[in-house]
Amino acid sequence: QAQLEESGGGLVQAGGSLRLSCVDFGRTFSTYARGWFRQAPGKEREFVAGITWTGGVTSYADSVKGRFTISRDNAKNTVYLQMNNLKPEDTAVYYCAADRLVLRSSVSTRGPDYGSWGQGTQVTVSS
Repeated sequence: QAQLEESGGGLVQAGGSLRLSCVDFGRTFSTYARGWFRQAPGKEREFVAGITWTGGVTSYADSVKGRFTISRDNAKNTVYLQMNNLKPEDTAVYYCAADRLVLRSSVSTRGPDYGSWGQGTQVTVSS
């Protein structure tokens, strides 16, 4: 069972950058794909970015392509989300998640395919 803890959120002005981190204190980190999701007030949770267990395949929501980069360091049991050129519409609680399926070769954008979730970290972008 993964035990996920996010950090790195905060308040930033539009155009600024943040790097989110998610450490897995639980099960074997390196054999599961990872994802980042976000939920803004009054909106449904949405997929932001994902990465396969090898790190060889990544996927992004159209709204963040070219601005956000997901990466992972298996030696540190950590997945990162580098967020550049932030916009007010990026304001949300960001959650990291671990795939339910070991060694999945693709990135799922569906929340139900992820079995473990962190508590979330707030990102607020001011205009």
